[in-house]
Amino acid sequence: MKIKKIKETCLYVENLQNSKEFYNGKLGLEVIGEVKDRHVFFRAGESVLLCFISEASGKGGNLPPHYGTGQLHLAFEVSKTDYPAWAEKIKSAGITLEQEYDWGGGYLSFYFRDPDKHLLEVVMEGMWER
Repeated sequence: MKIKKIKETCLYVENLQNSKEFYNGKLGLEVIGEVKDRHVFFRAGESVLLCFISEASGKGGNLPPHYGTGQLHLAFEVSKTDYPAWAEKIKSAGITLEQEYDWGGGYLSFYFRDPDKHLLEVVMEGMWER
């Protein structure tokens, strides 16, 4: 058997409205699901970003309980041609870029934080395929 891709990525957040304003309002990710005081889900290309209130998802229910704490990391992949526009979009939204890194071979990425201090990265398409 072979895994095709990671379909979902989950972050645990303190405030769903702040997450919604950031991921939808500033980054432009489409909201595809929302339950008050529990979670908000976003479309990120072919993947889904799940933002849960840890305490609420830790109680379980129809699904096994899951929860976590701490600052996590995830990366969004964009085309090389869109990369500069994404950097500008982030800056224009008033989000601080913490660092840009040159991975060699013409591949760059930059880092920034969401309202819960999770470390987010935008990487150029093809970086891991070489």
